[in-house]
Amino acid sequence: MSRTATYHTTVRWTGEHWGHLAMGNGPEMPFSAPPDAQGHPGVFTPEDAFVASVNTCVMMMFLWACQRFKLNLVSFECRAEGTKVIELDRTETFTKVHLKPLIRIDAGGEPRAVIEARVTKALAAARKYSLVANSVKSEVVIEPEITID
Repeated sequence: MSRTATYHTTVRWTGEHWGHLAMGNGPEMPFSAPPDAQGHPGVFTPEDAFVASVNTCVMMMFLWACQRFKLNLVSFECRAEGTKVIELDRTETFTKVHLKPLIRIDAGGEPRAVIEARVTKALAAARKYSLVANSVKSEVVIEPEITID
């Protein structure tokens, strides 16, 4: 039987191209459109939120998968790049989110090939079970750089 969970955010217009975001889990922050869409530089944007949501969700699922596959994760850092297309009629669509994780694993004496195979499986599981990555129509590409000590 399926279960459901509900999440809430509230946005409020604060003038010009400014808004205030309150998330159901507590954090609040100002936001704007990006500068290329008449917004302001140096502030959180919906485009940032979109790319960050894919990146953070895949990371959380990778952490889960590392536990499941008994990987001794030393460090994880992931740069994400979202590519959007602006059509002639000014409609915009993110077509790709490219994740570039830098993953460091302590092999603990196990053969490198065995650890690398488990990391690859963990990344595949992270992608497969990522709620956000599964919920967007953009292509999600994960291109890791793995270091095994």
